[in-house]
Amino acid sequence: MKMEEKPIDLRSDTVTRPTPAMREAMMNAEVGDDVYLEDPTVNKLQDTAATLFKREAALFVPSGTMGNEVAIHILTQPGQEVILEESSHIFNFELSSMAIFSGVQARPIRGHRGIIDPEEVKRAIRPKAYYISPTGLICLENTHNHGGGTIYPLELIQAIISLARSEGIHIHLDGARIFNASVALNREVSELTKGFDTIMFCLSKGLSAPVGSMLVGSRELIEKARIARKMLGGGMRQVGILAAAGLVALETMVERLKIDHQNAALLAEGIARIKGLRIDSAAVETNIVIFQIEGLKADAQEFAKQLNQRGLLCHPFDHITLRMVTHKDVNREDILKALDIMEEVCAKLLR
Repeated sequence: MKMEEKPIDLRSDTVTRPTPAMREAMMNAEVGDDVYLEDPTVNKLQDTAATLFKREAALFVPSGTMGNEVAIHILTQPGQEVILEESSHIFNFELSSMAIFSGVQARPIRGHRGIIDPEEVKRAIRPKAYYISPTGLICLENTHNHGGGTIYPLELIQAIISLARSEGIHIHLDGARIFNASVALNREVSELTKGFDTIMFCLSKGLSAPVGSMLVGSRELIEKARIARKMLGGGMRQVGILAAAGLVALETMVERLKIDHQNAALLAEGIARIKGLRIDSAAVETNIVIFQIEGLKADAQEFAKQLNQRGLLCHPFDHITLRMVTHKDVNREDILKALDIMEEVCAKLLR
């Protein structure tokens, strides 16, 4: 009996499976009770992350969302506002948690492909008056998911950090895919994140660990974060089994992100040649490819459905926009096959 062919899954880099080295490390991990701070593998992962980012401390959290929301909680006071870009993950995909858990409200501003200008940030900072909610925090996202994996220009980051410092406002980085930016720019993550109060990054996207993210910062802030994590139910016990995979991810999976970027560029260049699709292939900087359908007898949902029926999975954003994300579990041959499938479906659906 012929086995069913595995689909080409380009929905997200969250679908990656742990490597054999990760599975072996998980099986053999030395563990303890992390709520008692006694899990040696978790402690090693936290020390490793802190060292990579040249910070005093780090905290293992179950998800990037929890890491972001813990950071917001420890950097703000109830009644304050948080400035962020309108298509950011924190604003769109974290279920208004900042309002529920921290009692703060978002002040979203429009960016260009997820990047906000320092002058726009300056205009969004609230005047100091007792009847106006004060600005307590600025959040940036690097790379920017909905912007198409855009890398935040370092000079803009430094300008926004300088502005935040001059205004006495904290600043947090949603660096879920910061290692993609680091590899693309050939610069250390510590350099790209210098000046932020806290940084969250994911182990479970392109780095391919099965679970987990990290929050890094000063020792004082991370101790506060540990309390906030516990409040959210994130205090775990023998979690070294998961932390072991995170250590392997940091040790072995960073440099290979270059392959994902090469495959994304190949994908974008191919999409640009398909009639019925529209993309600015030069704008693809890392592993995320966003494109639009144009002149097809279908919307993005139907287009994605027809791709799915042929063994290609992707993520529709709205009625004309779709996203594809490259990762370690798709190779160059998969990308070429994906392009053939898209060309076939477009030919069928052209007006």
